[in-house]
Amino acid sequence: MKEKLQELYSRAITDIEQVNDFNSLQNVRNTYLSKKSELNGLMSKMRDLSPDERASFGQLINKIKSELTEKIENKRKEVEEKELQEKLMKEVIDFTEPNTTFKKGSKHPFNAVVDQVCEIFIGMGYNIAEGPEVELDHFNFELLNVPKDHPARDMQDTFFIDENHLMRSQTSPVQAHVMLSKNGEGPIKIISPGKVYRRDDDATHSHQFGQIEGLVIDKNVNMGNLLSTLELFARSMFGEKREVRMRSSYFPFTEPSVEADISCFECGGKGCSLCKGTGWIEILGAGMVHPHVLEMCGFDTKEYQGFAFGIGIERVGMLKYGIDDIRRFYTNDIRFNKQFDKE
Repeated sequence: MKEKLQELYSRAITDIEQVNDFNSLQNVRNTYLSKKSELNGLMSKMRDLSPDERASFGQLINKIKSELTEKIENKRKEVEEKELQEKLMKEVIDFTEPNTTFKKGSKHPFNAVVDQVCEIFIGMGYNIAEGPEVELDHFNFELLNVPKDHPARDMQDTFFIDENHLMRSQTSPVQAHVMLSKNGEGPIKIISPGKVYRRDDDATHSHQFGQIEGLVIDKNVNMGNLLSTLELFARSMFGEKREVRMRSSYFPFTEPSVEADISCFECGGKGCSLCKGTGWIEILGAGMVHPHVLEMCGFDTKEYQGFAFGIGIERVGMLKYGIDDIRRFYTNDIRFNKQFDKE
């Protein structure tokens, strides 16, 4: 049996040395070291040997198994290294091939305006507040001094999901959420950028558009603070020479309410086609927060007052970049975006 064991060992060594790939090596392992291998078959015959022969034969088998296992492992490393070298030889890099460059994408003008407006107001100490786009009627209208029978709803009473939920028509509901969270304690100084929804759809309006609302509530806040805030914003956004004027207007959630214009940056206030010969361009709506709004949101109007303003993101983008149609913001035309590479 020892002669047969030595013959088996010699044959295994020869087979291992001739292996050139992993599959062949695995076949050799199965042939000589698996449970059904010839080597294990010899072990089963040890019961026919005398105790002394059985001990020495068992030691010899264990030695051979150990040596074969070691040689197969060494061969595995050798085959692995060989295949790696062959793979590296095939993956030669051609340094003469022209380099492929990937140009950085353009920032969309909508996002560029949002980022710049946020940066301006953060610099003035404002915080960013966000809220849901699917809003309750209670927050979108009622807490903003627009009850169910109010005529001001006609312009915004649009995308209802059910009798209590709608796609918000302004970002002002965020202000109501923030005021309620403060439990009547100021100060508040926030802007709330986001998407809003109304039924408009023409060259200067869209059924979906962006809005940034601002809210300041504190003691001794007045119209002078609002004017100086808007002047700083206009000059930061459109140039240092911009002037701001206010015209009386009406919004249900502010009293008094104003429309804010900036001096035309195209003609310097002399009159041109952009400003329709007036020298001024309408930019946003604003006003002092209505006392009813403050009271409904838990603030004592004898102690606190505030101002609010609403900025149309696309409106600012159209003025700043000379965009003639609001719908260009939503066409996903790469040629449109490429115009703003330097922004």
